[in-house]
Amino acid sequence: MTRVVFLLAPRLHLLDLAGPAQVFSAAADLGHTWEIGYVAEQEDVTTAQGIGLKAATRWPELAAGDLVVVPGWRSPSLPTGPVFTRETLERVVAHHTAGGTVASICSGADALGRAGLLDGRRCTTHHDLQDELARRYPRASVVPDVLFVQDGSVLTSAGIASGIDLALHLLAVRHGPYVAAQVARTMVVHTRRNGDEQQDSAMLRHRAHLSDAVHRVQDVIDARFTDPLLLTGLAAGAGVSERTLTRRFTEATGLTPLRYQQQLRLEHAEHLIGQGATVESAARAVGFQDARMLRRLRARPAAD
Repeated sequence: MTRVVFLLAPRLHLLDLAGPAQVFSAAADLGHTWEIGYVAEQEDVTTAQGIGLKAATRWPELAAGDLVVVPGWRSPSLPTGPVFTRETLERVVAHHTAGGTVASICSGADALGRAGLLDGRRCTTHHDLQDELARRYPRASVVPDVLFVQDGSVLTSAGIASGIDLALHLLAVRHGPYVAAQVARTMVVHTRRNGDEQQDSAMLRHRAHLSDAVHRVQDVIDARFTDPLLLTGLAAGAGVSERTLTRRFTEATGLTPLRYQQQLRLEHAEHLIGQGATVESAARAVGFQDARMLRRLRARPAAD
């Protein structure tokens, strides 16, 4: 029996907890030996979403093969004071010292930092907190804009839903990728993402504008990015001229419609390659006629 213990902080995010808990619960339903426990410093735990939770205040006996997970909590920035007492953090450190695995989700990385578990390690957190985490723990190496990072037996993930990716990764490590795929399918998770994938996609990064016409064109490109899309048809669908569309699109997103489509293709191709596809097959799957353009796009600097 492998035990996973979630250490709950006040005002924790439900999905930070529920997503990974569902992963391990689904694995247990499929016959794998996972036992889930919840501990906190107080029996009654408030959540950021207003639902109260009950947790044990006494830690169970942990073995080296067990896992401690610290979900994140609501805060626009990392807390100025400790969320957990020194005694609680020492329990987490003791588990790690004994050979156990420790993981965090979102702002839970701050607890690992206070415990000294991020010193000399690569780690990550939610993109809104990355810079602050790096300033607070200068001995850590904060990796920006990735879903999760594993450095030895310490794992850290980005915000909210990335906890599911982290938990699926742990299942794949413990039981193999087939079991992780089984659980993902049970949970109706579209795909199991790699840790080094970006926290937000091009579909989200370039939506912070107020142009309805540009949003309509983005909807078309998002849905049909593998197709050859002519500027003439995109402009007609938006009810503007080609020149006007190009100007508005560039003002709103910083990209031309073609460059936006290329970014979508590149992101999807990178995901396929991360899952084991060749560059040639990934290029064809996302709409390129051959792999030459994909190779050129992959070779460009990230800021290009």
